[in-house]
Amino acid sequence: MSAVNTFDRRQFLSVATLAATSMPWGLLRSAALKLPTEGDLPSLHGATGWINSAPLSTGDLRGRVVLIDFWTYSCINWRRTLPYVRAWAMKYRDHGLVVVGVHSPEFLFERNIDNVRVASQSMMIEYPIAIDNDYAIWKAFGNEFWPALYLVDTKGQIRHHAFGEGEYDKSERVIQELVKDAGAPSFDPGLAPVDASGPEVAADWQDLRSNESYLGADRTEGFASPGGIRGNRSHTYTLPEELNLNHWALEGDWSVFAQLIRPARSGSRIAYRFHARDLHLVMGPASPGTAIRFRVLLDGQPPMAAHGSDVDALGYGVIEGPRLYQLIRQNEPIVDRRFDIEFFDAGIEAYSFTFG
Repeated sequence: MSAVNTFDRRQFLSVATLAATSMPWGLLRSAALKLPTEGDLPSLHGATGWINSAPLSTGDLRGRVVLIDFWTYSCINWRRTLPYVRAWAMKYRDHGLVVVGVHSPEFLFERNIDNVRVASQSMMIEYPIAIDNDYAIWKAFGNEFWPALYLVDTKGQIRHHAFGEGEYDKSERVIQELVKDAGAPSFDPGLAPVDASGPEVAADWQDLRSNESYLGADRTEGFASPGGIRGNRSHTYTLPEELNLNHWALEGDWSVFAQLIRPARSGSRIAYRFHARDLHLVMGPASPGTAIRFRVLLDGQPPMAAHGSDVDALGYGVIEGPRLYQLIRQNEPIVDRRFDIEFFDAGIEAYSFTFG
């Protein structure tokens, strides 16, 4: 454990643990006043840049309630938490809360601060963002997850953390307790209204039977083109006669690298058999500033009412930057479906499928 990381997981007692006892909320609020101290807020000095703010230090944040939110902008799990963090930042900013987003990148394109800046603007993120390209802050916290949030009191002590999606009401109640303890003026005790659309809408967990699928050679699973992956060189792939659930395949000349796949020419295709309400693909142009046209099909037909926010009803869309694209959002009943995407231009890079 790093010397600057005094966070001790053995001390962890979350509001979720308290809630599991089914105690009335009035008692839970009293218990929340005794939230454990999980360690000092680690230093933020390892940030390689800042967006929406001058550099912030732990000293600058002392006396404020702080929410540290670890994220990477193409992560679907984080995207579904963003509406809540954004709502908390707005509701409690005049009551002593400071939200700091720590952007620790997963993919290479997320290391480009201009890409992060464009993404944060499109997602209406106005709070300070620390660019953590060297993972210095990530390591100082001993963090292992996107998303992860840590709540810090006015003395610079971590009092609560939450990993992954869900339990938003509990996290907000902790925020309320901490700002109240800090002497904040009265505020509406109700939960902040949340505005979610597109990829930010909560997953349909009941019907979700497809997990994130990486396309690069380092982490890929379920690849079904005959002959398997041929890494780091161009190869002509073909589609199998049938695809099993959660298997995918390529058609055309593709190069498969550690984190991504790239077609050699137009007309190349990816096919995937999935079971989920939503299908997303993280992808972008190989050359910045170029636009790549594509079309998606669902069971061989235009998606129509099942199209995602980044395509029209006939399945047409354009890639204009590296990010997560929502391609399918279907209505019930949710069953196994085949997804195909064809690229009308060369020069795309595809990273991973995610579902919701």
